[in-house]
Amino acid sequence: MEILLTGAAGFIGFHAAMRLLADGHRVIGVDNLNDYYAPALKRARLAQLESHRNFTFHTLDISEKGALEAALDGSQITHILHLAAQAGVRYSLENPHSYIQSNVMGHLNVLEYARHCESLEHLAYASSSSVYGEREAKTGFQETDRVREPASLYAATKLSGEMLSESYARLYEIPQTGLRFFTVYGPWGRPDMAYWIFTEKILAGQPITLFAPELMKRDFTFVDDIVGVLPTLLKTLPKRHLIYNLGNSSPNTLHELVKAVEVACGKKAETIILPQQPGDVRSTFADVSAAKRDFGFAPETKLQTGISEFVQWYRDWTNSRVI
Repeated sequence: MEILLTGAAGFIGFHAAMRLLADGHRVIGVDNLNDYYAPALKRARLAQLESHRNFTFHTLDISEKGALEAALDGSQITHILHLAAQAGVRYSLENPHSYIQSNVMGHLNVLEYARHCESLEHLAYASSSSVYGEREAKTGFQETDRVREPASLYAATKLSGEMLSESYARLYEIPQTGLRFFTVYGPWGRPDMAYWIFTEKILAGQPITLFAPELMKRDFTFVDDIVGVLPTLLKTLPKRHLIYNLGNSSPNTLHELVKAVEVACGKKAETIILPQQPGDVRSTFADVSAAKRDFGFAPETKLQTGISEFVQWYRDWTNSRVI
């Protein structure tokens, strides 16, 4: 496969690229290397990728019309894995325009590139568990559930991407797969996510802030479980447009996350308790039976194991003094 990977310098994008390259595929990565969090971390991920002879990279912003076409002229892309997005629920309250630009306009531009790419066989793209909104999580969320009440602008933009993909699949018969990721974590992760913040503060002896911990549960999903299925998923062509949950299917409470970080760090956390924040949902829970049936998705990593791997990476990363 010759794969266009958007968001290649991002957390999941980096791990996806590493897995696809290990399987012998050619990966053309693009990323705008923005400063939502430290660009040095993104450049360090790229440095790992650029040691592979089957990896090439273009710095570009997919929200700019024609940027993909100009950079990829002459390429024979067979598959697109579209992971580029402005991430983060809470930041969408502060900077809504960046979410529309990246997640809606960027998604549209990827679709426009795809419909004119004659060699393309399959487009897979990242959606989010956030599209499910606020709901009870006594049983797993299913892809057939009604998703019309996003709790944040971020969620609304990811739902917009799904709707754009559905229209392009119908109009232009582009085989597409949408992937609803559930709280992906692991080494080389994002500094704005709770497990990174907790690790950083606990190791520094600083208090951590928990928002409504008695209410919060998340389907924490280790990144290796996600990317391990991508080669098979990309080769599994949908007839038109299908959407799948990719989650651990075993939610943990916020208190359980804190405990896992404490154990991995070998230090007890001092906590500050505050109310639930706007845009946050109380719980997420993935029903992954469709992904298991169609391409063998079977997450195995328990929270304590995954957090221990992250904390070890974090210690090594900070000791390296890269940032």
